Amino acid sequence: MDQLLRVQNFTVSRDGVAAGEDQSLERPFGHDVDPGQLFAWAGATANWPNRTEPGGTRGLDDYFTRDFSHHIGAEIMGRNKFGPQRGPWQDHEWQGWWGDEPPFRTPVFVLTHHARPSFTLSDTTFHFVDGDPATVLAQAREAARGKDVRLGGGVTTVREFLDAGLVDTLHVAVAPVTLGSGLRLWDSPEQLLDRYHMEVVPSPSGVTHHLFWRR
Repeated sequence: MDQLLRVQNFTVSRDGVAAGEDQSLERPFGHDVDPGQLFAWAGATANWPNRTEPGGTRGLDDYFTRDFSHHIGAEIMGRNKFGPQRGPWQDHEWQGWWGDEPPFRTPVFVLTHHARPSFTLSDTTFHFVDGDPATVLAQAREAARGKDVRLGGGVTTVREFLDAGLVDTLHVAVAPVTLGSGLRLWDSPEQLLDRYHMEVVPSPSGVTHHLFWRR
């Protein structure tokens, strides 16, 4: 079976917004977007990768968070998901938002136009790469050693790989909030139906899970 490029647990508002403008160190999701509100469905589950306490909900939402690392051998993320810096790297001591135990536990390929040495935190190694989506995906697939590659975001990166026709499956959770402005994944999920099949599964939490796979 071919290695898939998968988008997992990607969360948007009812109006398709995944992040706000003007990202900063203090506000990773930018202004006017509360990640606690947007990701409440995932943070409540027993298998949320960032959970530090026992407990959590089971059921449909937990099924999706539990699948986060299943058969994943590498991740691709945009630079803005790694940190808020722009331009040449000024501080190599700062190693991203993810702490000493990042949840990825695979090689991670960070898209950037500015070189930076790779480094390892626990069992996650960050590589900083400059290339078009197809070239970076080829690197990630090699590093994944036969497993799938997760496309982690942010929204600009997901759209770039969608536009390049490289995404095989998507799981998008639509949270029951309206944000009004920000960076949108879509105006409507129906925009993807020329390329993907779609199933919509409502959850008791209020989130609606949208599942896409190639036609």
